Amino acid sequence: MRELLSQKVLQLKPSGIRKFFDVANEVPGVISLGVGEPDFDTPYHIREAAVQAMQSGKTFYTANHGLLELRREICNYTYRKTGLKYDPESQVMITVGGSEAIDIALRTIINPGDEILYIEPSFVSYLPCIIMADGVPVPIELKQENRFRLTREQLEQAVTPKSKALFISYPNNPTGAIMEREDLEALADVIERHNLLVISDEIYSELTYGQEHVSLASLPGMKERTIMINGFSKNFAMTGWRLGYALGNQEVIEQMIKVHQYVIMCAPTVSQYGAMEAMANGEADAASMRESYNQRRRYLHHELERLGLPCFQPEGAFYMFPDIREFGMSSEDFAMDLLNQEKVAVVPGSAFGESGEGFVRISYAYSIAELKEALARIERYIQKKRSE
Repeated sequence: MRELLSQKVLQLKPSGIRKFFDVANEVPGVISLGVGEPDFDTPYHIREAAVQAMQSGKTFYTANHGLLELRREICNYTYRKTGLKYDPESQVMITVGGSEAIDIALRTIINPGDEILYIEPSFVSYLPCIIMADGVPVPIELKQENRFRLTREQLEQAVTPKSKALFISYPNNPTGAIMEREDLEALADVIERHNLLVISDEIYSELTYGQEHVSLASLPGMKERTIMINGFSKNFAMTGWRLGYALGNQEVIEQMIKVHQYVIMCAPTVSQYGAMEAMANGEADAASMRESYNQRRRYLHHELERLGLPCFQPEGAFYMFPDIREFGMSSEDFAMDLLNQEKVAVVPGSAFGESGEGFVRISYAYSIAELKEALARIERYIQKKRSE
């Protein structure tokens, strides 16, 4: 049977996040700090809007683009947040999570052999999606000493005549890094000069600490060449609703919809009605969750520093990326040993690309009580390793 399967798919590695999630579920008593899922329930008024839609019979297919009312709310929300104006009828589409938007954006722009520059460490799906769309992945290694921000020099060095697009994701998973306006301005000149498209995954846009998120698309000359991707999973605790969206140039969105209509048809209708309420009235919920994450962020970073684990202080998302190289183990061996010895699940940095080796990702989308117990176990583990 194996010889009948796609060689491209056979050569893909399974998700490193899901691997440790599945293993952790098989071990009793595990505290899992591995999955990037908010521990909050979806706010009541969002759930209620979806229930009312279902009870009133709004369960049929929507337009391929998604509900026009939702697209209008997304455009209004984006304008409030970024100052950018998008046409709800032609420049926005609703997708099955941000993940689908990423996949179809890549499939829409890539011709076989096109190089896609992407930052690394990066979310686990970026590299496989580039490969499955017949692109050539070109990783740009982010440096801890640069606060995991992409620099102008790094981008300039990575560009070749075959470069088609730059794929960025800020706030970043797994590092928690952000890009400030001046950082993005330094990239914009390189992007324009080399005529690059940009895919900007902004799924954590509501989760920045101390300053507002800045979208690359909001810079002069960048809107027309940027596909902005966002969604509801992280910002509004709607992971299981599977809803995202893409904003961009009308011609690009039109082509993305062709892919979407053949493989998906439309995003879940009831979820769209819930998302409409989130866009219109959910900003206070997002702010409340952000404050809770910020408390956990400060606590976890303080404790990791106390334990002597070097760790960049994240400025966005809800992850820490501590350096574990002192133990002389691969990140996967460290994560597996920690799981076996102390029943704490973290994700090896290598799951996010070769640049993540020597680090592990810890999610703080968990209660302080869970974090406190997990840290006690981690402290016991690393003290034992240091004494060996």
